[in-house]
Amino acid sequence: MNIDHSREKLFHAMAFFINATRNCGKIKLFKLLYFLDFTHYQETGRSVTGMNYHAWKMGPVPVALFEGIDAPKGPFLEGRFEIVPSPSGSFSPTQIKPTFPVDLDLFSTRELRAMEFFANKYRAATAQEMIEDTHLENRPWHTVWEKQGAKQELIPYALALRAAEREEMEELIQERESFLLELGLAAS
Repeated sequence: MNIDHSREKLFHAMAFFINATRNCGKIKLFKLLYFLDFTHYQETGRSVTGMNYHAWKMGPVPVALFEGIDAPKGPFLEGRFEIVPSPSGSFSPTQIKPTFPVDLDLFSTRELRAMEFFANKYRAATAQEMIEDTHLENRPWHTVWEKQGAKQELIPYALALRAAEREEMEELIQERESFLLELGLAAS
């Protein structure tokens, strides 16, 4: 049986980004997680957090997390974050505060390097400034929203790969899954 730590990694990546950047409300957090997951997928064929992202008007959104933030004491966030909604009519972001210390030991060196890169790159950026980066032409959100016209639809991770890389990465993913299955570490 393959032990999946993606939920723990999601929580700790969230806490890391919240602590390592300024004004990290939910929209900025969604963007940081998207960049982390799609970049890591491009390099390894796996996301870090296990989240699925959908093409919404303002960019990629991890819908399960979006819904979890609306019910912070519910089963998704397990009460591990304090959510402070922005005041009505305010432009300040919804505040998300972790109620636990970040455990960076959960992450590989590659994952940590990506997290640190995006935290540094977007440390002072606003969510609005980051939206532009998620909407770049021929990137995954743009392909789904603009080219395919698939509003609100799932953004496939495979879109993070260039066409020439896609076949090779799919073979590597299949090899890894077969290896884990042979070891009895993956669900059949």
